[in-house]
Amino acid sequence: MERKDRPFDVIGQLAALRRYARALVRNSDEAEDLVHDALVRAFEKRKSFRSGGNLRTWLLSILHNAHIDRLRRNRSLTRRHDEAVVEAEQSLPAGQEHAVRLQQVRDAFFDLPEEQREALHLVAIEDLSYQEAANALGIPIGTLMSRISRARAQLREFEEKTPRVSHLKLIGGSGNESS
Repeated sequence: MERKDRPFDVIGQLAALRRYARALVRNSDEAEDLVHDALVRAFEKRKSFRSGGNLRTWLLSILHNAHIDRLRRNRSLTRRHDEAVVEAEQSLPAGQEHAVRLQQVRDAFFDLPEEQREALHLVAIEDLSYQEAANALGIPIGTLMSRISRARAQLREFEEKTPRVSHLKLIGGSGNESS
């Protein structure tokens, strides 16, 4: 088939898209993901492409915008995580045993895979319904329920493995502090 018959021939532009993506992200796997995202966007917006327009320029522009969106999303995620850490550190200090236990639980929560942590946070902490949380994450409700179930299972496993007896000892004093 001739090129005239296929004005929306993105196959011929793949090499340029891949080169530009690798230049932007400096990682082959991330570059492939970026090209994929850009091609999906281009396909979804194909009706907005002006016939007779420069397809390469249009695709490179879409790829660039997808890259900028990813950078913003990553910065936003990092900022939210940093703010969550600051919020957690600003809480009132509890007794030593309680503070150690809270830190262990907090660490276990932050060790969950990101998708499970997000789902559990929205339902358990932000008190969203399953449907509201699924809508917020842009996933089916069944996927949300599965992620929450796996997160809760990991936290239960953590609870079962972590001893409740404190390793902290009272130093000093006469031993009759109960009076």
